[in-house]
Amino acid sequence: MFGSLSKSATLLLAAAAIPFSSAERIITSSSLNPCQSNSSFTATLFKVAFTPNNRSLGYDIEGMSTISGRVMAELELLVYGYSALKQTINPCDKSLDVEGLCPMNAGKIEINSNFPISADVMSKIPGVAYTIPDLDAKVRIRINDATTKQPIACVEALLSNGHSVDQKAVAWVTAIIGGLGLVASAVASGLGHTNTAAHVASNAMSLFGYFQSQALLGMMAVPLPPVVASWTQNFQWSMGIIRVGFLQRLATWYQRATGGTPTTYLSQLSAISVEVQKRSLDIAPRALGRLLSRSNAGALDVANQNRVVLRGIERVGFRAHIEESNIFFTGYAFFIFFVIFVTLGVIAFKFLCEGLVKAGKMKSDQFVDFRNGWQTVLKGIMFRVILIGFPQMMVLSFWELTQRDSAGEVVLAIFTLVTMICILGWASSKVIRIAQRSIAMHKNPAYILYSDPVSLNKWGFLYVQFKAAAYYFIVPLLFYTLIKAMFIGLSQKHGVVQAIALVLIEAALLIGVAVMRPYMDKRTNGFNIAIAAINFVGAIFFLVFSNVFNAPGMVTGVMGVIFFIYNAVFALVLLLMVLVSSGFALFTKNPDTRYQPMRDDRGSFIKSQTQLTTELDALGATARGEGKGTHPQSRIDDDDDSFTSSEQQRQMAAKEGGFTEHYQPAPPRSPVEPGMTPYGAPPRSPGAAPPSYYGRQSPAPSQGGYGRAGSLRNEGQYRSANNSSPWQRGAGYDH
Repeated sequence: MFGSLSKSATLLLAAAAIPFSSAERIITSSSLNPCQSNSSFTATLFKVAFTPNNRSLGYDIEGMSTISGRVMAELELLVYGYSALKQTINPCDKSLDVEGLCPMNAGKIEINSNFPISADVMSKIPGVAYTIPDLDAKVRIRINDATTKQPIACVEALLSNGHSVDQKAVAWVTAIIGGLGLVASAVASGLGHTNTAAHVASNAMSLFGYFQSQALLGMMAVPLPPVVASWTQNFQWSMGIIRVGFLQRLATWYQRATGGTPTTYLSQLSAISVEVQKRSLDIAPRALGRLLSRSNAGALDVANQNRVVLRGIERVGFRAHIEESNIFFTGYAFFIFFVIFVTLGVIAFKFLCEGLVKAGKMKSDQFVDFRNGWQTVLKGIMFRVILIGFPQMMVLSFWELTQRDSAGEVVLAIFTLVTMICILGWASSKVIRIAQRSIAMHKNPAYILYSDPVSLNKWGFLYVQFKAAAYYFIVPLLFYTLIKAMFIGLSQKHGVVQAIALVLIEAALLIGVAVMRPYMDKRTNGFNIAIAAINFVGAIFFLVFSNVFNAPGMVTGVMGVIFFIYNAVFALVLLLMVLVSSGFALFTKNPDTRYQPMRDDRGSFIKSQTQLTTELDALGATARGEGKGTHPQSRIDDDDDSFTSSEQQRQMAAKEGGFTEHYQPAPPRSPVEPGMTPYGAPPRSPGAAPPSYYGRQSPAPSQGGYGRAGSLRNEGQYRSANNSSPWQRGAGYDH
């Protein structure tokens, strides 16, 4: 089973790196870009296609020229920065049949022709050029005055053979396996395999974080080698950059309805030249042109030319066939759709389970905690969804504040920023407060964090992946994500600044994870340290791509290929690990045997009603020292505890700590009462489902105040009469 799944994933992911066969080989170019700051010739339309099967070169060029007189041209073919071919061309050579260039005249130039390629030239082109994905090749043409030999213009055309590592199959495979990990962890948790659920969920979340890191690299305003731009494009689905026709129409309507003016670059490709910023540009971006205003009237650069330069997030949107002004709304809409989809899925699963139990198709003790406390579980899932979408919405929202597509979209961006930061900040503060109280009362943060199923299901998404002593590590992770999103979203015109900042940010995270090792066990620490290391190496590569070191073209081209290879291998390894872990979680009876117990003893505090009967439950409560005192106060997880004054909180903490530390047990008493089971619990009818701990009220205080007024017999009576969880008494939840 696992072998076939792994093989399928391997084949699908490897498809990105395997050259594809084609019935007809072809090399094309659709963009002619200036490579000289004062170039006297620019193209508004440039389409060239070379078909080696019939040895023909067809071209359709429209441009503006300020050149008059006879000229000579120097042609150079560059492949991965290496000069493979140089040749001098005389436009007046009749064998070339080039109209309008002999002599050149100032004004508009239109060239539409087709001429054959000699067999000698064909023999110099290697066959791999037609099949290698994301060919990093360009033809540069320098135009010199035929008399003075002075350079007049310089243009270059980027070549493509139609093959790319940007494949929908890769995006689908990564999305499905990432989602499968989250589903498998949820199912394992519902079946009571808490250790397995924690490991699978942690790995799936880390994998998803790696996908988002790759997507964020592609959103940086850094000139990228073609293979790097295509590879990072595979993961833009994790940022909500997915083209859907009706959604694009909705985004355009919303923008116009809220006072914005949509861009129309995709619909005007026949009239304007859209340049997707790549590594092969040799002059500074400011000399090439500037990003344009949002109105159609602003579709001209500083030289009043119909040329648009796209970089960073705009480049990502254009490659996904999304209009620049629709990028933010597209990401926002997909996040909202994801929230709705997950909510409906949880509700549907709740009713499905109930229906199967009533029909006798499923045992009554399966998913009993979820069925009785599904609303609390749903809250925890919603918090997890917000955590998943946090990098996506932070980057897009910050970027929207600089773009200002419309007043309505700016309002959405501000609302999203404030809401998500406040929600995750509040949740993190709750975890820290619960852990601190647990330390004060029990000298162990894991006690309260894991002993209450309501708190665990609601807030556990923030700390289950860490060891108990590192419960706070979610705060630096959120801070890391926020700072990273700010640099990428707010500095889209400064690629070098982004690259330097990213190196420092990734280095800080790598050092922190490697030194502190905050995750739950050695395997999970290694998993996340490896991801942090790969992200740090990628940041160094992007610093080189930013041209801050003025590296030779060949060095940058080779580094682009290396970046793709090591990330493809690493992604494949991560996918296989998550796939195998998910398979074991779903298809084995006791997957917890694959994982060693946690050193923070969380397993002794986690309560799973699908695994414990009432008798064993009571015995476990006694072994943990519970039932030492009860208070009919509110739970620590109640949201209204935030309104309690600090003085009251200090008094309660002192009182709780006092009775916990100075508690003296009462003399031993017999735990067996008439009509009771040996462990003090009332007898259950055969086949009855284990009780759930959701929806219970706090028990009445026991006689004897803060001391232990009763034995297991009294504890069992309280459970029977009040339907209350013994885990919560004396553990700090009643306060």
